[in-house]
Amino acid sequence: MVELLQRNGCILKLFLALFLFLSLVEVPAVEARIRHYKWEVKYEYKSPDCFKKLVITINGRSPGPTILAQQGDTIIVELTNSLWTENVAIHWHGIRQIGTPWSDGTEGVTQCPIVPGDTFKYQFVVDRPGTYLYHAHYGMQREAGLYGSIRVALPDGESEPFSYDYDRSIILNDWYHKSTYEHAVGLSSLNFAWVGEPQSLLIQGKGRFDCSTLTTPSLDPDVCNATNPECSPYAMTVVPDKTYRLRVASLTALSALSFQIEGHNMTVVEADGHYVEPFVVKNLFLYSGETYSVLIKADQDPSRNYWMTTNVVSRNATTPPGLAILNYYPNHPRRSPPAVPPAGPAWDNVRARLDQSLAIKAHQGFIHIPPPTSDRVIVLLNTQNTINGYVRWSVNNVSFTHPHTPYLIALKQNLTEAFDQTSPPDGYDFVNYDIYKTPNNTNATVSNGIYRLQFNTTVDLYSKMPTRNPNNSETHPWHLHGHDFWVLGYGEGKFDMFNDPKKYNLVNPIMKNTVPVHRYGGTALRFRADNPGAWAFHCHIESHFYMGMGVVFESGIDKVGKLPSSIMGCGATRGVHRP
Repeated sequence: MVELLQRNGCILKLFLALFLFLSLVEVPAVEARIRHYKWEVKYEYKSPDCFKKLVITINGRSPGPTILAQQGDTIIVELTNSLWTENVAIHWHGIRQIGTPWSDGTEGVTQCPIVPGDTFKYQFVVDRPGTYLYHAHYGMQREAGLYGSIRVALPDGESEPFSYDYDRSIILNDWYHKSTYEHAVGLSSLNFAWVGEPQSLLIQGKGRFDCSTLTTPSLDPDVCNATNPECSPYAMTVVPDKTYRLRVASLTALSALSFQIEGHNMTVVEADGHYVEPFVVKNLFLYSGETYSVLIKADQDPSRNYWMTTNVVSRNATTPPGLAILNYYPNHPRRSPPAVPPAGPAWDNVRARLDQSLAIKAHQGFIHIPPPTSDRVIVLLNTQNTINGYVRWSVNNVSFTHPHTPYLIALKQNLTEAFDQTSPPDGYDFVNYDIYKTPNNTNATVSNGIYRLQFNTTVDLYSKMPTRNPNNSETHPWHLHGHDFWVLGYGEGKFDMFNDPKKYNLVNPIMKNTVPVHRYGGTALRFRADNPGAWAFHCHIESHFYMGMGVVFESGIDKVGKLPSSIMGCGATRGVHRP
């Protein structure tokens, strides 16, 4: 017995000594990981809303695979273009690309497109937690199904200012039956043909088109088949009494949306990767390119399922609502809810949409105070113009067009002949312009000139949206690449550049990368030009950017590192080796 006690005593002493040693030794932090993906982009026949058409997929999927990472991780995506008849590029929406501007994925701005048969390597660091996206940024390919989610978590051991049990992602989208080629030809022809309203709304890649409404029925029953399991409603299963973080994003080609869940409130806690002072909504308004996190509690009657719906706002659209199912376990996920799907808000209720925009403030304890003043003010007036017989969108009467040589390459290599060296104007005729009247813009031009910003200066952007069509109350989402901006306020009516800035919110403004510009109004933004490179700022409505509704900012180009040859091969760099 004595020998046993002595032996146990020795073991105890060794254990205590080891514990003391470990408590004194500094344990190194977990190193950031490398997340490596291999993607093949190609066309496949799919029926996301029961109507069969060619869809651009990633490894056979649309939406594509979700990228899951932690803050500080390096993402490597080897993308092979198997479209065979068209180029491709993918933008990592919301990722600032600090130190890697050539991986932003914006064809014509930061890279040459990836030609058929080539494999291109995107490599970048996800430097902040939050909810982000990726999507095509060549032509109008985004509306063909090339998109997906990026979810970046905090490092191990760190916590967020809210709690939940499970994490889910949903992308909302609108869906056309015509091809992107048909749309592009219509928009760029003298005999202008507008894209029209989408045929369906998709929730996580699934919708339901009424096949009986086809104007020219096909002899092939598979062209539109309501029994196709591909178009069965998306079902998100929840466990009763648990709290869910639902990351909701919009990548619509045209539509502004409202999203609602039958019988459940949603608490908004994050927007575009920044924590929001929580507020509760029944309807969440989303504009193309925006991401939100909302908390929902599965606290309703668990014996049934509930509808999740989305509907078009800001346009008097004919598109039917999109439907999905909030499936309470253990009910069958295909079991339809017994109630009528909840109706969304009126399409022309601008006040409700503006109220949500005004409610989004930075979370206490996570406020990034903006600089008190700016070094430069650029006021952007968005108008539709006819230029040489073609219908175009313009900013300050200049309609944007891409150069043949991407700006990042032309600027770094000082290829002054590659694009127009005249910068667009910083404003318009504030005094005489009436935003409530349809403008007579007969002096608009097409240009690929850019704004040159002094590095590390503070820039104010004020984007204005005048009236154009009495049958819509259209809101335009604007997205800035390479930066986040402070949303300082929303205005109505004419912009007063001397008095309106006195009303800006400099106390707790939210930071975002995509923001709405509401009808008859304007949105005031502020950002630091502190990320070297060339960055697009454009309307995220696919057809509007295609028609010229965008600009490009350059700053700190001398601080950009050596460009990889893989981004070259077009324009003035044609023939440059691409590994």
